[in-house]
Amino acid sequence: MQNDRQWDRRSFLEATGLTVMAARLVRGSQANSAVRVGLLGCGGRGTADATSMMVNAGARVTALGDLFDDQLERAKKHFDALAEKQGVAGVDAGQIFRGPRAFEEIAHSKEVDAVVIATPPYYHWWHLEAVVDAGKHAYCEKPVAVDVPGTRRVIEIGKKAGGKVSLEVGFQIRQAPPFVELVKRIHAGALGEISFGTAYYYCPFFPPSHPDVAPAQWRLRNWLYDRVLSGDIIVEQHIHAIDVCNWVLQGHPVKAVGAGGRKGRSEQGNVYSHCAVSFWYPDEVHVSFASKQFGKGVFDVSERFFGTRGESQSPYSGPLGITGEDDWSWAGSEKKQDGQFSATGTFADNLAEADAEKHKSFIGSITSGAFHNQAETGVESSLSAMLGRTAMYTGREVTWEELVNSQETWDAELDLEKLG
Repeated sequence: MQNDRQWDRRSFLEATGLTVMAARLVRGSQANSAVRVGLLGCGGRGTADATSMMVNAGARVTALGDLFDDQLERAKKHFDALAEKQGVAGVDAGQIFRGPRAFEEIAHSKEVDAVVIATPPYYHWWHLEAVVDAGKHAYCEKPVAVDVPGTRRVIEIGKKAGGKVSLEVGFQIRQAPPFVELVKRIHAGALGEISFGTAYYYCPFFPPSHPDVAPAQWRLRNWLYDRVLSGDIIVEQHIHAIDVCNWVLQGHPVKAVGAGGRKGRSEQGNVYSHCAVSFWYPDEVHVSFASKQFGKGVFDVSERFFGTRGESQSPYSGPLGITGEDDWSWAGSEKKQDGQFSATGTFADNLAEADAEKHKSFIGSITSGAFHNQAETGVESSLSAMLGRTAMYTGREVTWEELVNSQETWDAELDLEKLG
């Protein structure tokens, strides 16, 4: 790891703004042509992101990068078929980048305007830095890092990106229309003074893949089950619910206590099976958070907030709205749908438009020149999840100030050059 830079103790209380540049500066003479997207990390979520950018935002996928040939072959087949349906060129064989240096090659490709970063979270800040340094727009999946020193790097990367390229982080719920309207009403006072909230993220078990590969390959192919590569379940997956809490409460938690463990999990790996965390937000607003990622059952996620004028609920599926003095519900959310959500994050119900709106916004920021810079928001929510994780790991109260001053650097102890 590189040496850490001094932590910038800026507040994360203000939403990240937009920097507007003239459209002619966005992509030179190609400002009005389709944005060319390179996909780095060709698994399920990355494929879903890049597919949505093609289908919903008019982008083209022109390059692919991954550690493994089978991932690249599967992705090329998928995007070539999609391109054929749209009447555009598929991915050129010369734009297929394999191996540990693929992130540098795709970042410097002359056939790429923007890169979707959907690699294991452990590598996110490295890959993000390479993309921004190459002058390319970046769409980085969450979390932006797995440790606090990594978030410091993202703050510095965000500074370099400012006004030059769009840097977007994959918190698509913030653009799901039902959630946008709900939060707008909450911020306008529909709940009155919020006293406390609850949030949960209950996910069934998805079995690992490639059981017979060497240990290093198994970790990389099944990084969701690896604590260092993923950041553990609260930072990698359950961060979505924590991000919604930050959004609603317009800030981050100031301290946390928690517990968790692996009970219920039997597969290879070292991530937790469940979490139970109490967060304190400013003004003594308490949020009780619980999550699990094992066993059978349904995929169920929601947040509830309770105030002096009413209460809100915001599930992925089912009735979403406000009960109280200003009753309101999102039309069409009344009935909870049966079935499982997708492990790749392709959702129905209240999140049906989340990906489409998010990806249209990202591509639109590039073509318009109104560049996004979500580095601080990405760091704030990543740190909030790390606060809960640290409280669970240590079994004691952990404050925000203590967390952001942490010098602990996580090391995956993997040599990607020796994967073969």
